[in-house]
Amino acid sequence: MERFELIYEPVITIIGKTDFLEPEHLKVKWEGEANSLEQIVEYSGRVCYMSYHNPAKRTTDIYIKNILDQKHYSVLEHANISVLIEGVSRSLTHELVRHRHLSFSQLSQRFVDGANAAFVIPPAILDDDEAFSLFYDEVKETVNKYQKLSDRLFEKYSGITDKTLRRKVAREAARSVLPNAVETKLVVTGNIRAWRDVLALRGSSHADREIRRLAVALLKQFQLVSRVLFSGMEIYREEDGLDAIKVT
Repeated sequence: MERFELIYEPVITIIGKTDFLEPEHLKVKWEGEANSLEQIVEYSGRVCYMSYHNPAKRTTDIYIKNILDQKHYSVLEHANISVLIEGVSRSLTHELVRHRHLSFSQLSQRFVDGANAAFVIPPAILDDDEAFSLFYDEVKETVNKYQKLSDRLFEKYSGITDKTLRRKVAREAARSVLPNAVETKLVVTGNIRAWRDVLALRGSSHADREIRRLAVALLKQFQLVSRVLFSGMEIYREEDGLDAIKVT
């Protein structure tokens, strides 16, 4: 029985978002329904012009859509969303960490045993039996090599009495043979402006297919939290058979 798992889709879990606490001495005359993320964006914009009394009687949805139309994106930076991302590859996270104004906490391969790792199948391989077979055989061989290398180094450094440190020494070297396809988990926090930038760039039809798949999954979750803050972004089916994001 093989010890490794193959992963076909990412899993996104929202684990935190900004909570808005309205000051008693400077309240907005709200119109319509809104959640904390939306309210802190509107509030921040209204402070800029001291329009907290809402003379135009705009709902929060209308106010935020106007902010997006005017490209007054700075106020979006006050609202944050934190997500747990699972089922993505190290190849993907090498690209994701290039984005600014995001905070990352990622699984450590020095502490976590790579012999129990899972592997993410690249989307281009999914419909190709021959490519899948080549991928599977390579992953199988890699897992065996990792285990042998880890065991050998753990034995070599038997003089290290601290077993936790000894395992770290072995794993930090053994992980070098693991491919970019190895699955990782991470927590990412970003403000709405930063997330919109990620979705626009990584959801594009020109983006790497795995990270595009992640961007689409993120947008689906974010639009459940706030449809208006992520308005102007539509999911559509590309010619390659995968979903992508269009910015309108």
